[in-house]
Amino acid sequence: MHKIVFATNNQHKLTEVKALLGDKFDLVGLDDIGCTEEIPETADTLEGNALIKARYVADRYGLDCFADDTGLEVPALNNAPGVYSARYAGPQKSADDNVAKLLRELNGLHNRKAHFRTVIALIIEGKEHLFEGVVDGYITKERHGSEGFGYDPVFLPDGKDKTFAEMLLTEKNTISHRARAVSKLVNFLNKLQ
Repeated sequence: MHKIVFATNNQHKLTEVKALLGDKFDLVGLDDIGCTEEIPETADTLEGNALIKARYVADRYGLDCFADDTGLEVPALNNAPGVYSARYAGPQKSADDNVAKLLRELNGLHNRKAHFRTVIALIIEGKEHLFEGVVDGYITKERHGSEGFGYDPVFLPDGKDKTFAEMLLTEKNTISHRARAVSKLVNFLNKLQ
């Protein structure tokens, strides 16, 4: 079984991606390879941050790996929070604070359209590849649901009547931005086998 590292310490993301990848790969996280340092995300694009993290693991550990960066982009806010989604309300990276700030910023605005965008950078056999997934929707006026993480309680995907936080993981995984990017990654990896 091919071992591949997902450069994350986020157990929610690891669980989501493991469910999507199936059992063809031995998917491990940063903890599993003993990488405890905080990998800096200093780029001003999702693509740049994903590449920084993937290169960090490939260079220091010599393992095939992939990393993602995800941003919630709200056109009415000049696509904020975007690349700063995790630290929108400050360096403490509090999901509650981020959601509260987003709702404050959108208060009184009619255009609440938004989209989640995930970019995955894969480094395998020394070559770099990028995969993108996008899901359109809008921001609700208040939180709904307790599943998921991050902005899930306020993101209502187009054509759905539930926020990501009201969906079971299996339902979210059929339409999410990460699922779409991972699907492209999985198709690519399956062609290598």
